[in-house]
Amino acid sequence: MNIVFTFRPPRDIQADLQKKFPSQTFSFYKKIDDVISIQEAEILVTFGSDLTEEVMKNCRALKWIMTASAGIEEMPLGAIQERDILVTNARGVHKIPMAEFTIGFMLNHVKRFPELHALEQAETWNKQLPLQELCGKEVTILGTGAIGQEIARLARAFRMTVAGVNKSGNPVDEFDRIFTIDQLVPAIREADFVVSVLPSTKETIGLLQAEHFEAMKNTAAFINIGRGDLISEEVLLSAVNDEEIAHAYLDVFAAEPLPEAHPFWRHPGITVTPHISSITRQYVPRAMEIFEHNLRCFLNGGEYTNVIDIDKGY
Repeated sequence: MNIVFTFRPPRDIQADLQKKFPSQTFSFYKKIDDVISIQEAEILVTFGSDLTEEVMKNCRALKWIMTASAGIEEMPLGAIQERDILVTNARGVHKIPMAEFTIGFMLNHVKRFPELHALEQAETWNKQLPLQELCGKEVTILGTGAIGQEIARLARAFRMTVAGVNKSGNPVDEFDRIFTIDQLVPAIREADFVVSVLPSTKETIGLLQAEHFEAMKNTAAFINIGRGDLISEEVLLSAVNDEEIAHAYLDVFAAEPLPEAHPFWRHPGITVTPHISSITRQYVPRAMEIFEHNLRCFLNGGEYTNVIDIDKGY
């Protein structure tokens, strides 16, 4: 079996894979353009964004794509579906770093760390800066999958009230109550924090509109670590400029990297981070655990994990 990686995992991971699967042929490349004989690849391990229609035409033997990320919106889904190629992803490996990142944003908001740092730089002793607690606050999380559940678990450890929004409205562990997408306005009306971990799908693109920010508390903070196309930049800027919310913490954007001189960069009501909430040294090892399980299933039979439904987009 010819297994081609379009990125290079650490050498210890490469050696471990070859030791565990000695009968398989592994090839590791820095980028997809370096692959010598991609037409012979039967399994492709990639981050997804490097796959194009042209690449798919050349992948004549391809049976399975393992994407080491969660999102698949940049992949040529039509060509993949037409050939009935198995697609699995790394869903679940992000939950710990992204949940911790979200709690970091929330602590940053109530403890006002940037302002404390500015006071330190100015050598100013100000004990009058009003600080708050997460305890007793309410957070509404858009998306109740693995990442949303981990955020909810950590939030409850801070004694916060946790609401969730999903398609079904069915109860989910770690959430105090669940709303459906159709109940978005009541779901966010009382929230002190609104956090989105939603993927990019036909249903979520442009989901948040001006009416939703108008419904939020003007003391609420909006946190987006899901996908940037959840909301138009114009709507978000208006919400912050009109003080419909207190602050927006953004790790994802419609166009990435965020262009120089973009109004988000220096806006006092917006915090920008470079799509980094899922990044951790444990990321690739966790993704490879999923790959190894699915490779055994591919070779010997068994139940795959994280199979993508192309029609749904996740």
